[in-house]
Amino acid sequence: MRVRRELSSPPGHPVALTIGNFDGVHRGHQAMLARLVEAAEDLSLPPAVLTFDPHPREYFAAASAPPRLSSLRSKLDLFRAYGVAVTFVARFDARLASLSAEAFVTQVLEQGLQTRWLLVGEDFRFGRGRSGDLALLQSMARSFSVEAMRTVTIDGDRAASTAVRTALADGDLALASALLGRNYTITGHVAHGRKLGRSLGFPTANVVLRRKPALCGIFAVRVHGVRDTAVPGVASVGVRPTVTSNGRPLAEVYLLDFDASIYGRRITIEFLYKLRDEARFADLAALTRQIERDVADARGYFARGTAGSPVALARSTT
Repeated sequence: MRVRRELSSPPGHPVALTIGNFDGVHRGHQAMLARLVEAAEDLSLPPAVLTFDPHPREYFAAASAPPRLSSLRSKLDLFRAYGVAVTFVARFDARLASLSAEAFVTQVLEQGLQTRWLLVGEDFRFGRGRSGDLALLQSMARSFSVEAMRTVTIDGDRAASTAVRTALADGDLALASALLGRNYTITGHVAHGRKLGRSLGFPTANVVLRRKPALCGIFAVRVHGVRDTAVPGVASVGVRPTVTSNGRPLAEVYLLDFDASIYGRRITIEFLYKLRDEARFADLAALTRQIERDVADARGYFARGTAGSPVALARSTT
């Protein structure tokens, strides 16, 4: 898959295109990508995606923007997996935000990207002040055809990024997995920390989170990227109120029955089951006792097998 960040110069050939933030690449997004690839094959065009970085809500109101469900890199990896040939990553800045809906159609879709077929959601809005809608898009489309995608529902729940965020915030990993079509993950590089976990008898792999995480608490997880097969573990995601007051989010993972240096390794934490909420403890001794209970609970979860894991539950509903 090719990644392009320039929208003003033509890609060299017409494309079949879909547009969106695609945060999380949930099952609604996956349905759009499947339809895109299908139409592109019928029209003998490369299937392409136009997405934005940062998210427009981060540009307009960074303090109140929702947590991201996926990093740009993770999103691109998923696009590639679902058959996208070209991804245009548009920097959402003042210039793009000020572009009128009409100018977006002519300058970006027609002249810049050479769109010949376009798929959008039925509630798609675009242009300055979100003034453009599906009706305007269809009325202006002269060099390309427009198709609208209906909302995808999973057992009555709308497959939407907001619904996934709500499920994760509530600790409902089964619902989040059903909406995503896979277990929720966080990916990042293992960084050096204060080595506090090691002093307590539970060394952790630390992943610094650049943004507010979509979930918080203590979880049974699988970690990918440290062995040929996934390693079970216990993950803490939050601000560690017992040991610091800086409020910076961190993901810490204690890998069960694993002892090797993995600093700098890019790992993926797959969330399976929520053990409890994050809490403040009176002292490190109390924290250590709770970690011991968490590890025991996680071992019990893995000993029971994965019949009740979010992925299994998600599959049982489809």
